[in-house]
Amino acid sequence: MIIFNNLPNKINKRTRRSVVAIGNFDGLHLGHKKVLRQAKIKAKKNNLDLGVVTFEPVPVMFFNKNIKNHRINNFNQKIEELKKLKVDFINIIKFNKKFSNLKPEEFIKKILVKKIKAKFIFISKNFKFGKNRKGNIETLKNNEALYSYKSIVAEPLKKNNKILSSTIIRNKISKGEINEANKCLGRLWSIEGKVISGSKRGRKIGFRTCNINLKNYIMPQLGVYAVNILLGKKFKKGIANIGFRPTFKGKKLLLEVNIFGLKENLYKKTIKVSFIKFIRKEKKFKNINELKIQIKKDIKLAKK
Repeated sequence: MIIFNNLPNKINKRTRRSVVAIGNFDGLHLGHKKVLRQAKIKAKKNNLDLGVVTFEPVPVMFFNKNIKNHRINNFNQKIEELKKLKVDFINIIKFNKKFSNLKPEEFIKKILVKKIKAKFIFISKNFKFGKNRKGNIETLKNNEALYSYKSIVAEPLKKNNKILSSTIIRNKISKGEINEANKCLGRLWSIEGKVISGSKRGRKIGFRTCNINLKNYIMPQLGVYAVNILLGKKFKKGIANIGFRPTFKGKKLLLEVNIFGLKENLYKKTIKVSFIKFIRKEKKFKNINELKIQIKKDIKLAKK
């Protein structure tokens, strides 16, 4: 798979007369995968390469600086999932002020035609593009004859009579409905991050933890979860708490992971924490002994 960052000036042979799917693809959920399967069938039938056009940062976070916790997956996870789908190339467009001011017709002419030269363009039913989101499916259709491409509205995936979307999955994660979110994703929802130094309270009370900043991931229901942890190529089981640690009057949102049976120091190492089941909401305990008793109960439940 070839990755193009911010569209190089010269058109690569791999992108010329290709099939491209355009979108944010946050979470790469089952709905996204259905779109990409449709695009892949079209590419194979016409002996063309399949590419993805996506944007970084996510446009909604670019326009609204107050949105801090939004993403289902980080950028690296998105790329990894696209690799698994055996996409031939990815065009990552830097979403900045200059790009956001492109008129819809300019986006078609300068990006889709001159930069990529796409033959077939797959988009979702609600796809909007260009300055002030004025471009839509009709805009693409109206320019097909002029630029010799074909735009195709992908058939969406429905769940409970609703079109599956990243928004639905974010809502499920924020409510602690991890099992439902995982079903929509087709895999376990996970947070990937570097282990940072903490207050070492976990070590003092007998439950060592690895601490990770949530960064711009969607904020899940605060509380305790049963999790899997990927260390290198090995999976470990554990329990995690996402929250502010009210018992200790914490003010910073943090993901704390207790990995069962692990004694080594993982400071500065990158780990992937996959969420299996929500156990309970975060709460403030009267004292440390009460907290320790509850943690033991949580671990027993998580191990089940």
